[in-house]
Amino acid sequence: MSLTFSTAAEFDEAYAAVNKAFASGKTKDKRWRKRQLKSSGLRHQKEILDTIAHLDAWTADERPNRGDFLNFVSGTTIRKEPLGVSLIIGAWNFPWVLSLQPLIAGIAAGCALVLKPSDMAIASQDLLVELVPKYLDRDAIRCVTAGPTEMGYILEHRFDHIFYTGSPGLGGQAPAIICPSADVKLAAKRIAAAKFMNSGQICLNVNHVLVDPSIHAEFLTHLTAYLDEFLQGGRNATPDYYSHIINERNFDRLDTLLRNTAGKPIYEGRRDRDTLFFGPTVVDDVRPDDSLLSEELFGPILPIIKADLAEALRLTRSLDHPLALYAFTGSQREKDLILASTLSGGVTFNDCFLHATAKGVPFGGVGNSGTGSYHGRWGIDEFSHRRTCVDPPGWLENLMSFRYPPYTVANNYRYLSILVARSTSPL
Repeated sequence: MSLTFSTAAEFDEAYAAVNKAFASGKTKDKRWRKRQLKSSGLRHQKEILDTIAHLDAWTADERPNRGDFLNFVSGTTIRKEPLGVSLIIGAWNFPWVLSLQPLIAGIAAGCALVLKPSDMAIASQDLLVELVPKYLDRDAIRCVTAGPTEMGYILEHRFDHIFYTGSPGLGGQAPAIICPSADVKLAAKRIAAAKFMNSGQICLNVNHVLVDPSIHAEFLTHLTAYLDEFLQGGRNATPDYYSHIINERNFDRLDTLLRNTAGKPIYEGRRDRDTLFFGPTVVDDVRPDDSLLSEELFGPILPIIKADLAEALRLTRSLDHPLALYAFTGSQREKDLILASTLSGGVTFNDCFLHATAKGVPFGGVGNSGTGSYHGRWGIDEFSHRRTCVDPPGWLENLMSFRYPPYTVANNYRYLSILVARSTSPL
């Protein structure tokens, strides 16, 4: 695996190439976009096939409000155009999907692209460096590598758009709220499975649980039982299918947060810094000012806070808007209250993650948990500029002559008459 990165000269060459390609207009050609998406290295991806099938519709011009007189006679059009030369910075926790999904969107939008995979997932980085030039147009799509120093140099250059999926901190602290009306056993199973996945290193993961005191004990009983079941041997097991922490720095960060908690650890899996194995860990009786709530955990530690719905909502509102919010309840009234009282990138009721996997919907954050959205047509929108274009006919000059000096009462009256006519248009 490579421990070296693209040199400044190598990046300069790639940067010049993609700028030249975009300036030539080749990436705007929808036939070019489809050829890139159909490339043999990526053609089996369902998202790519779906994008190809809908590309013409998702990138088509829009004709706004034809009932408006000026829009009608001037052929007002909203053109969906590529933003330009774009930099995609991949994330390490899912280095393939979080690099390729925005790459698909950028190609479909007609951008020229520089892809910078995460330097923390070296094997994936090296394979992407090998595959991207093999299957995609080297003039318009380049893959470069960079550590922190090299990244500083890259960011000194001008890009029309920078896309970065995120890292610990950008996902926010996603809560799971559990109400007495919920199926408590099912809630415990689904939260345990979510925290187990990728060792909790998912921006959408449950950061902490806010559970009603009346079902607190029942929830913990089921939660710890499911963790034992998923480990297939209890808390001392170290199954091969359990993900490890990405590196020593993040292992130490999690270990420090755990050592500083005033909460009560009630379930601790094995921890081994040499192998970066950090087993599932549940900490009960956590208070809002605890170390475990000082930042997004991005790991397999699960703080438990006793809170009724009113207190759970108050605490959720006191933190930054999360990328995801999970609520387990059987009451529509409680669901409506949760939606009306909070703001988050997305919401899944009585499960985890599903809003991010739904088809035909945007995925993104709000506030500190992210700007913009992607997936499907929303990915194309993220790499596109809506450019309004108006082309008035020559005969409109007589009708619009009131706009020229001198500014008289009569001209002002004509102007107001047109405004009134436009404001009362049925469309």
